[in-house]
Amino acid sequence: MVEASDSALAPIGDVHRTRLGREATEPMRADIRLLGAILGDTVREQNGAEVFDLVERARVEAFRVRRSEIDRSEMARMFSHIDIHQAIPVIRAFSHFALLANVAEDIHRERRRGIHVAAGEPPQSSSLAATYIKLDAAQLDSATISEALFGALVSPVITAHPTETRRRTVFEAQHRITQLMRLHAEGHAETDDGRDIETELRRQVLRLWQTALIRLSRLPISDEIEVGLRYYPAALFEVIPHVNAEVRETLRARWPDAELPSEPILRPGSWIGGDRDGNPNVTATVVRLATGSAAFTALAHYLAELTSLAQELSMSARLITVTRRLAVLADACPEGARHDEPYRRALLVVRGRLTATAANILDSRPQHALDLGLPAYSTTAELQADLDTIDASLRTHGAGLIADDRLGRLREAVHVFGFHLSGLDMRQNSDVHEEVVSELLAWAGVHPDYGSLPEDQRVTLLSTELSTRRPLVGQHAGLSDLARSELDVLAAAAYSVATYGPAAVPNYIISMCRSVSDVLEAAILLKEVGLLDAAGPEPYCPVGISPLFETIEDLHNGATIVQAMLDLPLYRQVVAARGGCQEVMLGYSDSNKDGGYLAANWAVYRAELALVETARKNGIRLRLFHGRGGTVGRGGGPSYQAILAQPPGAVRGSLRLTEQGEVIAAKYAEPQLARRNLESLLAATLESTLLDVEGLGDTAAPAYAVLDEVAALAQRAYAELVHETAGFVEYFKASTPVSEIGSLNIGSRPTSRKPTASIADLRAIPWVLAWSQSRVMLPGWYGTGSAFEQWIAAGPESEAERLGVLHDLYERWPFFRSVLSNMAQVMAKSDLGLAARYSELVADEALRRRVFDKIADEHHRTIAMYKKITGQDDLLADNPALARSVFNRFPYLEPLNHLQVELLRRYRSGEDDELVQRGILLTMNGLASALRNSG
Repeated sequence: MVEASDSALAPIGDVHRTRLGREATEPMRADIRLLGAILGDTVREQNGAEVFDLVERARVEAFRVRRSEIDRSEMARMFSHIDIHQAIPVIRAFSHFALLANVAEDIHRERRRGIHVAAGEPPQSSSLAATYIKLDAAQLDSATISEALFGALVSPVITAHPTETRRRTVFEAQHRITQLMRLHAEGHAETDDGRDIETELRRQVLRLWQTALIRLSRLPISDEIEVGLRYYPAALFEVIPHVNAEVRETLRARWPDAELPSEPILRPGSWIGGDRDGNPNVTATVVRLATGSAAFTALAHYLAELTSLAQELSMSARLITVTRRLAVLADACPEGARHDEPYRRALLVVRGRLTATAANILDSRPQHALDLGLPAYSTTAELQADLDTIDASLRTHGAGLIADDRLGRLREAVHVFGFHLSGLDMRQNSDVHEEVVSELLAWAGVHPDYGSLPEDQRVTLLSTELSTRRPLVGQHAGLSDLARSELDVLAAAAYSVATYGPAAVPNYIISMCRSVSDVLEAAILLKEVGLLDAAGPEPYCPVGISPLFETIEDLHNGATIVQAMLDLPLYRQVVAARGGCQEVMLGYSDSNKDGGYLAANWAVYRAELALVETARKNGIRLRLFHGRGGTVGRGGGPSYQAILAQPPGAVRGSLRLTEQGEVIAAKYAEPQLARRNLESLLAATLESTLLDVEGLGDTAAPAYAVLDEVAALAQRAYAELVHETAGFVEYFKASTPVSEIGSLNIGSRPTSRKPTASIADLRAIPWVLAWSQSRVMLPGWYGTGSAFEQWIAAGPESEAERLGVLHDLYERWPFFRSVLSNMAQVMAKSDLGLAARYSELVADEALRRRVFDKIADEHHRTIAMYKKITGQDDLLADNPALARSVFNRFPYLEPLNHLQVELLRRYRSGEDDELVQRGILLTMNGLASALRNSG
């Protein structure tokens, strides 16, 4: 299984690949050929020549389809009667190739960056080095820096519902292949320990081939927690402390008089084990497991690093003189040996005390624990103080170079990760809060039917309850299972805050938040478990309350709700107790499913503008939390451009955003990947905070007015298809594998919030994943073409003038450019020819034609409007990396799509062979891996 020759790689659209372009991509193509050949050899050796020949024939025919030498129907016929026992290895072969192509592309990006650096070219945009140059040119003063970066925070949050489809074994094998290919790219034939690289590659590919790609049972939350934590030893322990230190030192060097944040700017978060919105599997036990496992990961890392440090800090008291504080620390060591090695003795003390801490707060014993009978650290500040003592002493005898190495990384790690590792957000739906609070109020005799009260009476009642310290119920109150479960979950969160520190559970998010009472209901529940006290002179609320506005209507009303919250003196005191900071979460997924791509993006932008103004009027700091998924249909796309596309004042040094699905591995599985992606988050945050990146100036109001009109037209076009076309839900369920997605064991939560067939109740992940599998990609573009076409034709000006307005906005406005660029990326991955094959699964021919014709017409219209507005003939003109991926990878997806359609047809016609269903799941796995941001 090897890559086709150059002649087989036909251009996309009207793009012509120059000789220079071919030369630039040849190393990547050579890597793909190497990995493809090894995979092909493995398939032949393991499954025989007949299967290998079938795989090769499918590969060749797929390239012939792309060159329009044969019709797709011929490839469909190739698989129409395939034996399922042959289909499975064919699916696995193309799925494995997708994994290996990912490796080759990642290595090539590293290679290209190295070439740019070696050539002495300016730093690439989205790197911190490029951002520092921009900041220097802006000539900012220290006061501006101090104000803008007060309370700065950049927090990527790994979410609780990943579409990450790879098992741990597959993850590890791909990681090893990446390491080997990196050595190969550097010109090595052997590893550091003398192993032949090609032989090792063959060994790892064989391991992959003999490992099942999919699970036979749904991933339990305990495994989901473990999956999320594996990125710390893989990359984040190395990268995050280093990047934090670099940013702090660079900013201090440029603005020595500025009051810069004392806390690390880059601090990760998680939803895994805390997000119970629609996920009944998240229980109090799971919350304890999530926070405890995170703490275990942090302390295990520290103990391992302390053990290594003890080997490195071998300085002898016969040769150097330590500080008095270091001597005191070393003298606390109960062991009699190493009298002339004060640093090793001091590190034994630190390790012994940290072991005692682990014994107090963890449920299991980490490696490298050392019981010395010493007292535990009660706070991370105590641990930091001891490490600071070691650092300060090293510098007094000229060992600063040594202090800056492993010890410096450990000090930074403790500073950012503490005993908690990462903050676990809690999330629940507002409807559940209402039901539980109503029960609690009835049990306590406060009101028999809270749910019947109008909003103003609810707010008054809840405010009164929050102004007292008495709980509503006791521990043994006779409550429903739902109420008891909710209180138990929050009690587990309170335990985690008390055990690991307030940073262990920093936020409580209210999904589908639509009113002030929704916020106060969450506050009541936090109060019940001791996580909120607004009755005293100094309000206590270690867990911030974050309303999540998700639908188009809720985004429109968000600022009004926040203003009403702040108008309550009691709630305003809570905000003041939290440093005057209010977090608001913005949902991209449900707003997109509700109103379509363009309308959702504009609704979020408008909501941000209104929230920024509300925060300014009330003198509080606003922190926005962006609920972005991996795919464009769920708010995804390049993070750097997305952050720069935020409205003025929306970032202000603070940014949280979710990282989801297979995108997590694509960004954080390797130190180099993690470094680049975390840098881009920080770079964009600094630029958005300190520079004028919107670029509209006095023309902002008319630009906003244009988007108001276009977004309304886009929402109308989207609603006409999704919400108003008779039979659309039936078409969606029949023409995509959405019904089968629930069987793909990729996450712990159900595919729908409620057991209904409603699009509104379907989760955004299966909605987007299903459309991406069928290659329609509808959530990332539908309605946009009609909106632009109608707006251009509707005005009193000429169509050329109206088109000129849109082109000008594309040139000047990062938001508009980002929206169109992300849409173009989605459309480049779509394939209406393959989508037509999926539409054939719809039995009702009239319905099939009615819906598919609308989709095809809008697809053609949207591409045409994109080209007119941007002046680009190529959808990927601004994304050469994705263009390379489409050139080299997408023909290999063709067989997976055809096989998926064939197996869906068999499965739905009643073929009960277990291998048929497994084959469907394998195709879904392979396509998700290949598309990389599919769900």
